Amino acid sequence: MVQTNISSPSNFNCGGEDTCPPLPQHTYSSPFPLQAPPLLSAPRLAVQAVLKRTASGERTSHALVKRFMSNTKQQKPTLTGQRFKTRKRDEKEKFEPSLFRDAIVQGLEEAGDDLEAASRFLDVSSSKLDYRRYADTLFDILVAGGMLAPGGSLLDDGDKTKVTRTSVCLFSAEEDLEAIRRFAQVICKLLRRYKYLEKCLEEEFKKLLMYLKGFTESEQNKLAMFTAVLLGGGHLPASVLGSLFTDSNIKEGLSAAFSAKLFRSWIVEKDMHSVTIALKRSNMDKRLPELFPANKRDIEHLTAYFTEAGLPELASFLRAQQSLGTRMEMQKELQEKLQEGTPVKEVMLFLREEMKKNEISEARAAVLIWTSVMSCVEWNKKEELVTEQAIKHLKQYAPLFAAFTSQPQSELALLLKVQEYCYDNIHFMKTFQKIIVLFYKADILSEETILKWHSSAHAAKGKTVFLDQTKKFVEWLQNAEEESDSEED
Repeated sequence: MVQTNISSPSNFNCGGEDTCPPLPQHTYSSPFPLQAPPLLSAPRLAVQAVLKRTASGERTSHALVKRFMSNTKQQKPTLTGQRFKTRKRDEKEKFEPSLFRDAIVQGLEEAGDDLEAASRFLDVSSSKLDYRRYADTLFDILVAGGMLAPGGSLLDDGDKTKVTRTSVCLFSAEEDLEAIRRFAQVICKLLRRYKYLEKCLEEEFKKLLMYLKGFTESEQNKLAMFTAVLLGGGHLPASVLGSLFTDSNIKEGLSAAFSAKLFRSWIVEKDMHSVTIALKRSNMDKRLPELFPANKRDIEHLTAYFTEAGLPELASFLRAQQSLGTRMEMQKELQEKLQEGTPVKEVMLFLREEMKKNEISEARAAVLIWTSVMSCVEWNKKEELVTEQAIKHLKQYAPLFAAFTSQPQSELALLLKVQEYCYDNIHFMKTFQKIIVLFYKADILSEETILKWHSSAHAAKGKTVFLDQTKKFVEWLQNAEEESDSEED
């Protein structure tokens, strides 16, 4: 700290020595050493001026000086327009399917006709090439030999120095099911190794089936067999067939022709039962008629088409599906008539007309009547009350049941349906025996049918309970039959 004395100079004169008294001498503590005027900076000169102007003798605080100095500091320049370096994890890789295609095509061409070498190349290349990102390009190459444009045509860069197509693909394979199976193993190995490609393959086939018009007939045949092999192996769901229901493919007959080739190979790979199960799981079984134009969806045309194509099993399946749909409509209409209280005679006439028109057997009609009669009532939840309610309800429809149980097959079908219903509805477990007795007394069920059911023709559902319930009644029937036989003798 520098002590500074401020006093009047000796040569200072205010007009006379006696008129101007000397200035009082004060001592100030300054945080800055005073130097000769030429060497002082502008801020420090300002401080000195403040100190000189303080004539009252009061000490200027150190905080005031510090604040003044901070306000007079020169501002540092700020940087503008600087660039921040993007982190590596935030950098987006360019989407370049053509480079991916070139790498895959080159590797497959080097493998040639050796499918094992092609599989090894695809397995090794997964560490260098992004299969997850370019899955659609990968499957385009394996199926068509190159990248597909919308519509099914192959993309061409126009660069003749590059090889953009490969002969190691499905469309270059022989049009033979065994050859298609061998090529399918390349895809299957890839799917087993990289599970995430399964969904990508599903999306690829949805696209391919829409592009049928862009493929040749031979390519369509190979694609149909290839699809059947993958469906049979469980590598594709049957829901991919939904792409066949496009208007353009249906109008030109491509969907029907493709499906015939596909089903023929699919049944060879598995069997008709497995095919129908797969179709039902994907809700495709009811949509098969939609593969044809609207004016060709009748059951006669469908069965004739598939029978001629060498698919009698599929024709039978379609006929059964048609019959099932007809029966459901018939049951719905029958139930409405019963709820409206339509007289039994009118109901009989309606059923006979429907049976004749739709070729429905009497046994199926008897089962339909039972289902409709039992579904048009809200049953009591108490077991002790539901029996009385059921017997009372069934009595009024006894003539209807009797009219459609004129054959032993119809009686047995009805009896088995009653057994199934009482087993599935627990409140009816103890009602079964009384229903059988009612039907026997109303001449709906004969004693021969009841005895046959009890001895061997019963279903497995609840057989122990129901056989025990009807044991005394069956014994009574047997004794009555023996007595009648002895009387005749």
